[in-house]
Amino acid sequence: MRAVRRTLGAVTLIAILLAGALLLYAAARKRPQDMPWTKLDLSQPVGLFTGRKLTALTSDFPACRGLLDRAGVRFESLPPVSDGQCGYADAVRLADGGARSIDLIPQRVGMACPVAAALMLWEWQVLQPAARRHFGPGVRVSRIDHFGSYSCRRMYGRSEGAFSEHSTADALDVAGFVLSDGTSIRLVNDWQDDGAKGAFLREVRDGACDLFATVLSPDYNAAHADHFHLDQAERGAMGWRACR
Repeated sequence: MRAVRRTLGAVTLIAILLAGALLLYAAARKRPQDMPWTKLDLSQPVGLFTGRKLTALTSDFPACRGLLDRAGVRFESLPPVSDGQCGYADAVRLADGGARSIDLIPQRVGMACPVAAALMLWEWQVLQPAARRHFGPGVRVSRIDHFGSYSCRRMYGRSEGAFSEHSTADALDVAGFVLSDGTSIRLVNDWQDDGAKGAFLREVRDGACDLFATVLSPDYNAAHADHFHLDQAERGAMGWRACR
């Protein structure tokens, strides 16, 4: 019993020390989202636990809608869809205006609410700062070109195997961007670029990894040579996350 008590005491001490270290780290960075127990707030800087909190919204549609509302994001909730092993009950369609300034082309795409919430943070805290950094202080991203969200299919379009996150609208495939000065950036053409376009694409890919459960880019495989795959796959509270 003494050995058990000593072990429990050591574990408790380690947990306290880790919590204290996290508190000090969060205080130094002034990022509440570095803490696992703080409420998610889309107005706060991205922290260590922002991505996991966004993914957790998959099981709490009202909380996700509330986050979008409080952040000034205009959207409409979509009716549930049931299509065999596919479908969704938490999809939204982002509307023009409000806190959102980037157009999605094709328009009127529906996506799971946690994907939409992460997309907004990606716009505010990754895409726009990266555009200014690489293309000039007056330049912003004005458009995201995408290949869609909901699609009732298995991974890679196979006839058997696991269903894709697209089958629940829990993913979005991003093909490129258009900037406010008219510059077009396409993954299929510019991923290998040695200049500003390539640097921009890599920076926004890395930033997406802090917000989405899965980010797959042309570095992953040939199937993703022309797009970023962004999803909020649920893999448990401490499940693995993919950034390639």
